[in-house]
Amino acid sequence: MSFKTEFEFILPRGYVDSEGNVHREGVMRLATAKDEIVPLNDVRVQRNRAYLIILLLSRVVSRLGTLPEVKPIHIENLFASDLRFLEEMYNRINEEEAMVKVTCPSCGHGFEREFGRLGES
Repeated sequence: MSFKTEFEFILPRGYVDSEGNVHREGVMRLATAKDEIVPLNDVRVQRNRAYLIILLLSRVVSRLGTLPEVKPIHIENLFASDLRFLEEMYNRINEEEAMVKVTCPSCGHGFEREFGRLGES
């Protein structure tokens, strides 16, 4: 079994460049710790926390149509539905859920329980 680090996607609407070309097909890679930490130091994020997703996606979307490089300006100019699509995809591929075996202390019945990220209930 191989470890998958890149995931293809097709945007619902697509990024429209300055020449009118629509870019819908792309690739998103798994995020690294650095991908999530570096944008926090950016002044745009410090001024407006909502900008974090723009910088984060511009780091992990490795291909979008025929663009030579994906930059924050490209993510900024996506349609809202495409931004939501990429944000949901980012969350889905980067948040691995953990299943753990637990035993009820009262009755001794064993079962599996799903745990999300640390700090979430």
